Amino acid sequence: METQEKSEVTQTTTAVSKDGTAIAYEKTGQGPAIILVNGALSDRKTYDQTGWTSMLAKNFTVIIYDRRGRGESTDTKPYDAEREIEDIKALIDIAGGSAYLFGSSSGAALSLLAAEKLGPEKVTKLALYEPPYGSNVKKEFAKQKIKVNELVDDGKPADAIAFFMESLGTPPDQLEGMKKSPQWDGMVSMGHTLVYDFEVLRDGEVPKDVAKNITIPTLVMNGEKSFDFMAATADTVAEAIPGAQRKTIKGQTHNPSPESVVPVLVEFFGK
Repeated sequence: METQEKSEVTQTTTAVSKDGTAIAYEKTGQGPAIILVNGALSDRKTYDQTGWTSMLAKNFTVIIYDRRGRGESTDTKPYDAEREIEDIKALIDIAGGSAYLFGSSSGAALSLLAAEKLGPEKVTKLALYEPPYGSNVKKEFAKQKIKVNELVDDGKPADAIAFFMESLGTPPDQLEGMKKSPQWDGMVSMGHTLVYDFEVLRDGEVPKDVAKNITIPTLVMNGEKSFDFMAATADTVAEAIPGAQRKTIKGQTHNPSPESVVPVLVEFFGK
């Protein structure tokens, strides 16, 4: 199901997921469909405002969307990662029944789960940028997950974000700068969805039981200047997926520029 306001280039629409959640999205460009799955504390504007959409739209029909509980999308309790996979399926159906997936950070973890669950008829190619598995031992990840849940349950999404950023090693002065930035309020409005991202990551370890079932062409990327553990994690993910390609993007951090990644995606998806 969908409702839509059409324009010549971009369609701003709402897809209704299996459980009735309204998923806001935009569709731009022409060609094979590619769905961009964003990571923690971001919505569809993240890709649109930084140039990803316009660059990819030269080669693909690009779908960007607000994951449930973010932006203009609604939410339905209780949360389950399976529901987010159903959201992606609703978008794939609207795209014509099959699509490529590109996910970044926790969006990469979600894309991996979706590709395995929905199968090769729905997800025909998969590109992952820095799925954040393996940053800590299992016990430490569990502690972080519990703490984020507690802060969100207590109605303290800003504190949950601060804790999350600190756990990633964000320096105090950088964190204070983030709090004073124009983007902070938008991040706080999505702070409760950190709980969802931790659920997507399961126990924090690479889900080899899922990865081994991926049979479609897959590209796993990391940034050369990102967190130290990301390269090893990307190696592990790529090794677990049969036939996966592996690439390090030079000069890039956990938040890469579209100029550095889009040409790689065009080459990979365009083959």
